[in-house]
Amino acid sequence: MIDQLLEFAQNHMLLVGAFAVALLAWLFYETRSAEKHSVSSGEATHLINREDAVVLDIREDKEFKTGHIAGARHIPQSKLDDRMNELDKVKDKPVIIVCKHGQSSGVAQAKLDKAGFERALKLKGGMGQWQADSLPVVKK
Repeated sequence: MIDQLLEFAQNHMLLVGAFAVALLAWLFYETRSAEKHSVSSGEATHLINREDAVVLDIREDKEFKTGHIAGARHIPQSKLDDRMNELDKVKDKPVIIVCKHGQSSGVAQAKLDKAGFERALKLKGGMGQWQADSLPVVKK
């Protein structure tokens, strides 16, 4: 299998080169757009305290109960489409989307963008980073 792949690459260098350039361009674009729509724990704290940002925790119930940011609204990612109307009143405020490790919040952020939320932001590193930064967590 590897031999065939190497043979293909040698016989079609132009095609493989074009694929590599397209892949790098896509990665560059995704990296830039991810940085543009995300905030660190410190920036999130500033937005919460100064601009009355809404924290949207999209983790499942079990994870949410183990600890969450004070005042966070809990809408699991699997139910976000059905419960999006609960957020209509906060479209003009910054919405900070929190997941476990900061990886799955991008999907929710894209949905909120599409729904007209002007400042939907992902928390870099998710709750893992929040807790690593020794920021307060509420357990209910």
